[in-house]
Amino acid sequence: MTHPFPGRRPVRAVVGVLATAALTGLASLPAVAVAAEPDLGIGPLAPITDAQPGSGVDVPFSVLNKGTEEVGKVWVTYSVTSGLGTADSYGNCLYSTRSSADEEPEKTLAVCAVEQPLEPGVVYVPEQPVGLKALDNALYDTVRMTVEATDPGTGDGGGTDPVPGTGAPLKLVEKAPATDADRASHSEGSASADITTANTADFALTGARLEGKVGDEVTASVKFLNKGPAWVYRELGQGAATVDVRIPSGTSVVKAHDYCSPVTKTHYTCGTSQSWVDEAGGETYPFVLRIDKAVEGATGKVSFTGADRPFDKNAANDTAEIVIDAGTGTTTGGSSTGGSSTGGSTTGGSSTDGSSSSGGADTSGGSASGGSTAGDSTTGGSAPQTIKGGLAATGSDSTVPMVGAAAAALVAGGGILYAVRRRAAAGN
Repeated sequence: MTHPFPGRRPVRAVVGVLATAALTGLASLPAVAVAAEPDLGIGPLAPITDAQPGSGVDVPFSVLNKGTEEVGKVWVTYSVTSGLGTADSYGNCLYSTRSSADEEPEKTLAVCAVEQPLEPGVVYVPEQPVGLKALDNALYDTVRMTVEATDPGTGDGGGTDPVPGTGAPLKLVEKAPATDADRASHSEGSASADITTANTADFALTGARLEGKVGDEVTASVKFLNKGPAWVYRELGQGAATVDVRIPSGTSVVKAHDYCSPVTKTHYTCGTSQSWVDEAGGETYPFVLRIDKAVEGATGKVSFTGADRPFDKNAANDTAEIVIDAGTGTTTGGSSTGGSSTGGSTTGGSSTDGSSSSGGADTSGGSASGGSTAGDSTTGGSAPQTIKGGLAATGSDSTVPMVGAAAAALVAGGGILYAVRRRAAAGN
């Protein structure tokens, strides 16, 4: 049998009375007003076409306070891709560059603090359109603008430190009371537009010329280069270029570049690391090939495929060749695009895949010192690279196996002599 604790009922009664009084007091307090959040929108930006390299580009924009309260200060931010510059320097803006990240290219950024009240339900525009400039490398570029009621900062994604502008401040002026159409068109806090410049970009391909014998592995470095003058920025997720590579007959692919995917065993397509390529930029696609059989005049083809290139007016360097000379692997001379080889020993030379050779010798006599091949040259469309013998894959010639065999024989002979001496000593 349980026994009630003395005094429990009176305590509960007191607590109940106090709680009722507290609730009654809270109910009698006046309601605290909660300030409405600012609601800002920016109108759509019109695309600009046929800008000229070196010329100014004006970008008009409009801002709407869609809220019910006045906003005393706003921040207008605009960014442009690398073919555009900021022609006007506003005194209330901070300018910096933001490094490429998240599949976005490098951009120039301006963060402008506009200290003036924006009344609700009113459309505002700048006194003058924002002034930009199409640079010499401009082609396909983008401008993006944002309006906010708090300072967005310049970000910490890398790039340059912010620098204040030197000109008059960026100001907004009242245009007109907002209509329903204005409210609909200013639904977002940011907008962007494409700016297209009348410019060209010369995409070029370089192939390779390789020599070896059956069983050798050689490296063919196919190169894509944007000779400019413009950079090329495609849509996100789309490579800047697509290169079609056909492997020469009599060879097989041991290893292809990571950006290359097989269509068949002898047909590959190669992309780019990003959706843009800067002027003087590009990609190199090394293919390690094994020579399976000697095929006279074995030639593979390299060409562009994929998206159209209306900006590329030079078709002469749009194709290249991979040529395999599967002879004995012994050379008695010959020259490549950027250097020469006359046989004999090679000292300090370099091959197209970046490897170097020294101390090797062939059977033709003579010597060459400091020579190099021209595999890294990109000045000619289909001008092939030249690699002598099996050096492209192995970095050595037939002398190395011979030296290795001689060394092995010497070690074996030393071992036999040591064993004979031990036996003779044991017999004594």
